[in-house]
Amino acid sequence: MSNFPTTPHINIQNEIGFGKTVLMPGDPLRAKFIAENFLENPVLVNNVRGVNGYTGYYKGVKVSVMASGMGMPAIGIYSHELFNFFGVENIIRVGSAGSIQEHINLYDLVIAQGACTDSNFANTFHLSGTFAPIASWDLLSEAVKAAEANGATYHVGNVNSSDIFYNDLKDLPNGLTAVYGLNKMGVMALEMEAAALYMNAARSGKRGLCICTISDHVLTGVETTAEQRQNSFTTMMKVALDVAVAMENK
Repeated sequence: MSNFPTTPHINIQNEIGFGKTVLMPGDPLRAKFIAENFLENPVLVNNVRGVNGYTGYYKGVKVSVMASGMGMPAIGIYSHELFNFFGVENIIRVGSAGSIQEHINLYDLVIAQGACTDSNFANTFHLSGTFAPIASWDLLSEAVKAAEANGATYHVGNVNSSDIFYNDLKDLPNGLTAVYGLNKMGVMALEMEAAALYMNAARSGKRGLCICTISDHVLTGVETTAEQRQNSFTTMMKVALDVAVAMENK
């Protein structure tokens, strides 16, 4: 019998549990890919609702990978439970994002120092004014070192975490687009989870980081396939796993 609690979304079936660090892709199949291709002796530790979670070893360090699903409500649930009920200290989102800057290209990494958002997620914390969701410096600084060591093309700065994937603002008057303002403010890319992860990490006294691979370019229309997004973002995976190793004794 496991000593871990059962939550509505996580039900650990064996004693291995979770590592100190959890890599969190949105796609359950990407979680499976990471476990099968990078972890030694991976064990399926959670499969509630088909959200695969695995624990194994990378360079001798116990590491877990579990999917979050899409959007802030989903990662909000899983990160809250992992931080507060399962002893997880670090969650690294390893996802995909759409570039909104001309110089940030397909397969580049974006490391989210901050996460702008149109979400009301922060309202649950009863804050006055606004809250700026930011990454853990410990994770961020290790990710930059790991990106350099892995020869990655990477960019550090703001992303935008949106509650909306489809909208009616594709074309605004005078040739403007819905991302015009974000582009001018230097926001690197669009994604849908980082802000909620950063807020939950802050509230829990834990650490969060979002690393994304550029899967499409909003300005040019070029994009990767679903299979490429599932299987080919290996540089990002190596960077995140190296961060997990570096953080084991911190």
